[in-house]
Amino acid sequence: MTNPGIGGVGGGNFARGRRLRSTPALRRLTAQTRLAPADFVLPVFVKQGIEAPVPIGSMPGVVQHTLDSLRKAAHEAADAGIGGIMLFGIPSEKDPVGSQADAADGIVNVALQQLRADLGDELVLLADLCLCEYTDHGHCGVVTPAGVVDNDPTLDRYAAVAIAQAQAGAHVIAPSGMMDGQVAAIRKALDGAAFTETPILAYAAKYASGFYGPFREAAEGAPQFGDRSTYQMDPPNADEALREVAQDLAEGADAVMVKPALPYLDIVARVADAVQVPVSAYQVSGEYAMVEAAAANGWIDRDRAILETLTAIRRAGAGTVLTYWAVEAARLLARS
Repeated sequence: MTNPGIGGVGGGNFARGRRLRSTPALRRLTAQTRLAPADFVLPVFVKQGIEAPVPIGSMPGVVQHTLDSLRKAAHEAADAGIGGIMLFGIPSEKDPVGSQADAADGIVNVALQQLRADLGDELVLLADLCLCEYTDHGHCGVVTPAGVVDNDPTLDRYAAVAIAQAQAGAHVIAPSGMMDGQVAAIRKALDGAAFTETPILAYAAKYASGFYGPFREAAEGAPQFGDRSTYQMDPPNADEALREVAQDLAEGADAVMVKPALPYLDIVARVADAVQVPVSAYQVSGEYAMVEAAAANGWIDRDRAILETLTAIRRAGAGTVLTYWAVEAARLLARS
C-alpha cells in the first residue's frame, strides 16, 4: 500500500524537495541564493612606517600591509574576480583632528594613488571615511574639551577627507562615522570639487557592536576614553535603522550598508525590502575571528562555515558583502 504522506498528501509530492536535493548538480541548479566573487569586497589595512606586513593576532591570516604588500594583495584580489577592496589606514602620527586622513602624503591617499595607477578601473577602490584611526583619542570625530564628539566640526573634516580621497583615486567614498548630516556634507563637498560622479556608500545602519574588537587591534583605533554608543546605533533598535537609511538616502547616498552582518540579518532584510538602491553588509572582524577560532579547535568545518555565512548574508538581501575571506571565498567557489 502506498504511504499517502502527512495529511494525506501523496508520497510523490512529499518527496519533491528531497528529489531536487539528491545530487550536487541538482542542488546547484535549484539554489535560490548564489554566491559570486563579484559580490565580495575585501577590507584591507595599510600602515605607514612598517617594512613588512604585520600579522593581526586576533584575525589569523589578516595583516597590516605595507604599500608594496597591499599592491600585491590588490592584484590577487583582481585576479580572483572579487568586486573591490575597502581601504583603512593607520598613520605613523596621530593628532586631535586626524590630520593625516586628508594629507596628500597620508597613507590611504598614497595607497589609493598607487592602486589606481596599477589597476585603473579593474577593481573598485572604496575608501573608508572616518577619523578614528587618525585621531590620538580614537573617536570618529573632533571632540570638545569635555570629551564629547562635536558633530558639525567633524562634518567639516569629513568633507575635506572625502575630497582628498576622491583626488587620490577612490572610486567610492564610504563614510562610517555615523555623524548626523555626514552624507549631505560629503555630497556637497564632492560636487563642489567636481567629483559629481563619485558615489557614496553610506554606513547607514552601523551598530555599537561587541563584534568590533579584533578590528580595533587591526586599525589601532580604539577609543582612549568612553565609547561610541552615543553616535553608533543601539543594538535593540530595528526601526531606527530604517530611519537612518532613509535619512542617508535623502542626503544623497547612492548605496547603504548594514554593519555588522550576521547578528543583524533581520536589519539587512528589512533594509533590502525598503530601498531601491544597492545594499551592502559588513561581515566584521569578530564574526571572522569566531569562525577562525572554532575551526582552529576542530569544532567546525572552516570552508563550509565561510561559504554558509556568506550565503546567509546574501540570502538576507545584501547584494555586496564586505568580508575578510573575499579572495579565499572566491577561490573556494571556483573549486566547488
